[in-house]
Amino acid sequence: LADSGDVVPVSVGGQSVLLVRDEANEINAFYNVCRHRNLQLIDETGNCGRLIRCPYHSWSYDLCGNLKNAPYFGGEANALPPDFQLQDHGLMPVKCAVWHDWVFVNLDAEAPEFENFLQPILNQLGDNDVADYQPVATIEFGEVKSNWKLLMENFIEPYHVQFVHKTTTSQPLQDHYPIIDEHCLGSAVDLSEDQVASAGEGTLGVTSHYLTLFPNFVLGTYQPDQLGVHLNIPLSAGVTVQRRVIYAHKDAVYSEQKIQQIKDLWHSVHLEDHAICERLQAGRHSAMAAQGGVLSPHWETSVRVFQELVADAVRPSLQK
Repeated sequence: LADSGDVVPVSVGGQSVLLVRDEANEINAFYNVCRHRNLQLIDETGNCGRLIRCPYHSWSYDLCGNLKNAPYFGGEANALPPDFQLQDHGLMPVKCAVWHDWVFVNLDAEAPEFENFLQPILNQLGDNDVADYQPVATIEFGEVKSNWKLLMENFIEPYHVQFVHKTTTSQPLQDHYPIIDEHCLGSAVDLSEDQVASAGEGTLGVTSHYLTLFPNFVLGTYQPDQLGVHLNIPLSAGVTVQRRVIYAHKDAVYSEQKIQQIKDLWHSVHLEDHAICERLQAGRHSAMAAQGGVLSPHWETSVRVFQELVADAVRPSLQK
């Protein structure tokens, strides 16, 4: 969404939404359907120019969602029915906000203001300003055969690190601690200079903060100059698409070789997590899973809060 008219269709909670950058350089989100006969307007990423045009009957909307033209709707080329007003039939907006280069969408028109939603993770970041980081690499993992919530729970808790990532990380379990700040959940590990210096070659062995915003935004900081973001996008109850973007501080100098080494490390770490989460998904089909499991009162407190947030989110629909 770099230029005016750039448009991207996305799926949010089973709803098709289009994102478009307008002529004022703002990103807007709308339900991706024409107000005439509910045809899906955008089916692929591209640039629509100055108008979003329905291919069915050529109803046209500007980049702010206003209906500008409904040709022949009233019979003649520019005629409109007596009781029909263009301004009453614009695209239906969806709440949308941008933080750094990440676009957040919420289908709930009554959702809290984005600034309030963001505050817990800002509390955890402290003086670490994400605006100082720029993307240097992307890793596309494609489909993971696991429910998105299992991937989130796995990231949130540090208990598994010394077992699952024993060859890819040098972060002792005892130096980790859970993070619970409203709907910002995760964990962190603070390492001494000696621990960093003695970390295994090619492993992750730095002070790190593993943060999330409910439901599925993931952000990690890795001192002194790296940041990583990934998103778990559910395709179904048992399949999730995952992508990671690696960021470097604007003052850091990363060679192509170093970037490749970082990509290789994170690729390995993610694949280790994927293997575990796919086995978690398989285990959920056992009759024993109906009884639930147990959570560590020390290491998995943030997982418990995540599960409570999920329950709170789905409970209203179950009561209808």
